[in-house]
Amino acid sequence: MDIKKYAQEIFDIEIEELKKVRDKIGKEIEKTAKLIMDCKGKVVVTGIGKSGIVGKKIAATLASTGTLTVFMNSAEGLHGDLGMVDREDVVIAISNSGNSDEVVSIIPSIKKIGAKLIAMTGNKNSKLGVQSDAILDIGVEREACPMNIAPTCSTTATIVMGDALASVLIKLRNFKPENFAVYHPGGSLGRRLLMKVKDVMHSGTDLAVVEKDTNIDEILVTMTKKKLGAVCVLEDEKMAGIITEGDIRRALGNKEEFFTYKAVDIMISKFTYIEAEKMAVDALELMENRESQISVLPVLDGQKLIGMVRIHDLLNSVN
Repeated sequence: MDIKKYAQEIFDIEIEELKKVRDKIGKEIEKTAKLIMDCKGKVVVTGIGKSGIVGKKIAATLASTGTLTVFMNSAEGLHGDLGMVDREDVVIAISNSGNSDEVVSIIPSIKKIGAKLIAMTGNKNSKLGVQSDAILDIGVEREACPMNIAPTCSTTATIVMGDALASVLIKLRNFKPENFAVYHPGGSLGRRLLMKVKDVMHSGTDLAVVEKDTNIDEILVTMTKKKLGAVCVLEDEKMAGIITEGDIRRALGNKEEFFTYKAVDIMISKFTYIEAEKMAVDALELMENRESQISVLPVLDGQKLIGMVRIHDLLNSVN
């Protein structure tokens, strides 16, 4: 058997089945989205077996994108977990056949509680389908496994339908990256979207500061001591220029004059800077997307120096 070719065939089968499910999408997705948007409670996703595992993923995606959502195992629902369902809620029940015993058995209680019921099923005429307020058709014609038994295409279709629903709700809620970051503060994406320059900059006594008439030897001592890779040149407490390690190396090209230099002689007066309230990722982009990449960036408030940010501090914080 050509394993590579066979694996590619499985991809082809699942892609074809997804296209068929896509083509069946109609007004029901609009009805489903409206039920959730109008929901005054929460969304409860339920399922059993493979559908339950997929349901956990769908619930997690909805929750992380602004829809209050929890997952309830259908079997556990039969033994008390239905207590988490309220009349203001919307229940999304997942069952490819629509006749899974555990799922079907909790429908009467859901109806009695008064919650709305959305079915994700491949059988619109099933026990689940006929009792639902809306149906998302995830029916596939075949599974990808060689026995046409193991849930493969059907679970893939369910995941993608859940992604489609979540994405529709993102659009309807006008959910923004900064909203997403609030729900992911511990991840790299959350840090990237929430971290500001002021959160990573060096300030106060950490700053390497000299005056315009400071001698080169004192500049070298200050730069070495503060270890920021640059010194800021001030005039009347305002930022007048910056001297980086690269500027020092270039000045060394004039060995005879080097130790006669003062800060004003080698500083860069037209420098790039950023404000403390800007996003850290903006600072990183500013430093990287220059014709000549820079590794340090002064942070100013007006013309006043309040901090310094280094590129490796940014890389560590937003990646």
